Amino acid sequence: VDPAMFLLLSLSCLFLLLLWRWNSTKGKLPPGPTPLPIIGNILQLDLKDVSKSFSSFSKIYGPVFTVYLGMKPTVVLHGYEAVKEALIDLGEEFSGRGSFPVAERINKGLGIILSNGKTWKEMRRFSLMTLRNFGMGRRSIEDRVQEEARCLVEELRKTNASPCDPTFILGCAPCNVICSIIFQNRFEYTDQTFLKFLKMLNEGIDILNSPWIQVCNNFPILIDYLPGSHKKFIEDMNYIPNFISEKVKEHQQSLDMNNPRDFIDCFLIKMEQEKHNQQSEFTLENLKYTASDLYSAGTETTSTTLRYGLLLLLKHPEVTAKVQEEIERVIGRHRSPCMQDRSRMPYTDAVMHEIQRFIDLVPTSLPRAVTRDVKFRNYLIPKGTNIITSLTSVLHDDKEFPNPESFDPGHFLDKSGNFKKSDYFMPFSTGKRICVGEGLVRMELFLFLTTILQNFKLKPLVDPKDINITPVVNGFASVPPPYQLCFIPV
Repeated sequence: VDPAMFLLLSLSCLFLLLLWRWNSTKGKLPPGPTPLPIIGNILQLDLKDVSKSFSSFSKIYGPVFTVYLGMKPTVVLHGYEAVKEALIDLGEEFSGRGSFPVAERINKGLGIILSNGKTWKEMRRFSLMTLRNFGMGRRSIEDRVQEEARCLVEELRKTNASPCDPTFILGCAPCNVICSIIFQNRFEYTDQTFLKFLKMLNEGIDILNSPWIQVCNNFPILIDYLPGSHKKFIEDMNYIPNFISEKVKEHQQSLDMNNPRDFIDCFLIKMEQEKHNQQSEFTLENLKYTASDLYSAGTETTSTTLRYGLLLLLKHPEVTAKVQEEIERVIGRHRSPCMQDRSRMPYTDAVMHEIQRFIDLVPTSLPRAVTRDVKFRNYLIPKGTNIITSLTSVLHDDKEFPNPESFDPGHFLDKSGNFKKSDYFMPFSTGKRICVGEGLVRMELFLFLTTILQNFKLKPLVDPKDINITPVVNGFASVPPPYQLCFIPV
């Protein structure tokens, strides 16, 4: 036998033996496709649309199944019932963060997004409280979003109703809101520091969406030994915590313990209060990475949703007309929209929900992990096993949302035209790891879109029926195709 062939056969046998031992000693994992040695089920997945592959597997193996991404088993939850049973009914057990090796090279298990245990609980609790306006100074977060909405309108006026690609302007606005929350100041859209910051953020997110990053996450040994875009990702993403470190130094010099101005101040005050606690999680390192997490989670997701939302409104002018009629009736022309308006604008509220449901921004969410051995639907999932939830399977459930592939605000309206809530609406995931910035993002979407539609008519460059709304599908998030439009002042 050829030595190479012999080696391959030996490795395969060894791998299958290890797999069998894992399954027999570590619990009874759900069924799933047979993995290949070393690479697992990678070749059976469409890395450009993993969600679609999971949908196919669920038809064969049911709503809970196991796939091997490399040599590690990952349990996939498909459909509302399985997702709810795990993430809500067994919330604590399913509240771990699964491994994400490329990003872990940057924040070393600190911050909110990739942390676990005590670090995660304390950073999350603190961030939630601070984002809910406790101790954020005299200006509420809603004030900050409204101010940015006005600046956004001014920037859009500068396009002089000529064709423009809205990507850049819609990226600036949510980023500025986070800047205002974290260190009190917003930037002009032409500020060079701000532009560099946005460039790093956008570049990083683009790389994160590539199939190569998924390969690196499943074979972490490649990260340290091979060149590739993952190196650029790590470099770009390190720029943000370093930028925040500089801001923290400035804050330390001008801190008034009785008058916090922003997130950094609140954190520094908390650090001072806990300075005698040896085990405190409130450290400069954790501040740096928690603030970075708020940026990376709160900027790109909101701007992509806004951009996709405008594209859907161009495609469906009849929907846009009804939203504008409701804005005219409830808000009028002469004051800024505010969050209190939302309860009197059921159609607009339904449109905001339908945009998020339809675009299915993060189809498989970030990986979770079980925090202990868990008995789940007659299976035994060992502690530390990665869990992936298919949010697509919930947001596009055809029993809850008839014709889920079509954009229809009626999915969130009852027969009388009142807004209708749905338990299946979970674009931010659900359970204990639901996105920390969920409330902020919903506020931004409502205030930004209503302010734009209060001030402009949206004019497409092609006939609405020819507008392509199919996402440029990618690994991590659904991104709309590039497009241009004209903002015609009203």
